[in-house]
Amino acid sequence: MTPEPRGQDRSMGELLSEVTSDIQTLFRQEIELAKAEIRQEATKAGKAGGMYGGAGFAGYMVALFASLAAVFGLANVMDAAWAALIVTALWAGIGAVLFVMGRSRMREVSPKPEQTVETLKEDARWARHPTK
Repeated sequence: MTPEPRGQDRSMGELLSEVTSDIQTLFRQEIELAKAEIRQEATKAGKAGGMYGGAGFAGYMVALFASLAAVFGLANVMDAAWAALIVTALWAGIGAVLFVMGRSRMREVSPKPEQTVETLKEDARWARHPTK
């Protein structure tokens, strides 16, 4: 049994092969990290989209229930037109709150995979100065 060559005893081909293999492994790991980050951000975007959907549904409810509530509920107390306007303003407020909540969640979504970018920068620094 001959021992494996170490340090300076290894050929240039073996060293290049090892470096190439390490770089391939590193890039595969970076791609997996980017995929995981993108999945996370897509989940956040989906939740924010649900808030937008809720705001849209509230808008639909404005059109449907505002007229019914105004005619049947408040027509005895005041003029039907003013009653309809009050109920419409209430639903518009609910829709605005849902919209603002959805918008704030959407602003938290980052399409750029931050961890991947940072580790690629570290890899580039290491490649320039491997002894530091």
